[in-house]
Amino acid sequence: MSFAIEPIGKIHSPYKEKFAVPRQPRLAPSATARIELLGEANSPESVRGIEQFSHIWLLFLFDQNLAAGWKPTVRPPRLGGNERIGVFASRATFRPNGIGMSAVELKGVTQQGGQTWLELGSVDLVHGTPVIDIKPYIPYSDSIPDATGGFAESAPSSMPVVFSTQAQLILKSNHQSDHIQAVIEQVLGQDPRPAYKKNKPDSKEYAVHLFDLNVKFTIESDSSPQINEFNRNFIHVTSIERF
Repeated sequence: MSFAIEPIGKIHSPYKEKFAVPRQPRLAPSATARIELLGEANSPESVRGIEQFSHIWLLFLFDQNLAAGWKPTVRPPRLGGNERIGVFASRATFRPNGIGMSAVELKGVTQQGGQTWLELGSVDLVHGTPVIDIKPYIPYSDSIPDATGGFAESAPSSMPVVFSTQAQLILKSNHQSDHIQAVIEQVLGQDPRPAYKKNKPDSKEYAVHLFDLNVKFTIESDSSPQINEFNRNFIHVTSIERF
């Protein structure tokens, strides 16, 4: 038995590629997003009353991973990328049906001509991600205070981010410089490198596409004796280029 699913919307976010997308929503709170409703769902009637809710559930497709298939076990980044667990004990993007789910803040509903938009808070979704359903977040039912989080019990730690002189000049030339800098700091502070690279020497220069910018960065180390080992590494934004 098979079913066909039509997207009812698509995501507009700062993340132009999978690399550096936060692994959960709200880890980069400045990186707000929007949903562009599509087809018959593009109607004020389809979202009437949704403003009563502070948060919503988004069900979406990992469309960039569908062709790669899936396996019964995965290596979660939170376990260092080395230990295997079952795919259903994870939030891995390679899944049997490629469906993801995120709880996100709803900031409002806007109309622009004949287009209906949902304004969102922080998301963990690539620009253009197809949305297949939207449901209200119900606090008394969806929030479980005594729930346990297994290997992901607590939020990941964040690394300091330092900008080169060139990067600062590019940021200052943008009228949204404070907002863009905050997004870059929050995204790169999560250390988007593969899990097996973390806490190891790394001389490679990485790059991530955020907004219309190509942000290049390296991992540096502060050897000052007053800085403990856990916080010794930091992100160095070496340059920023416009696309």
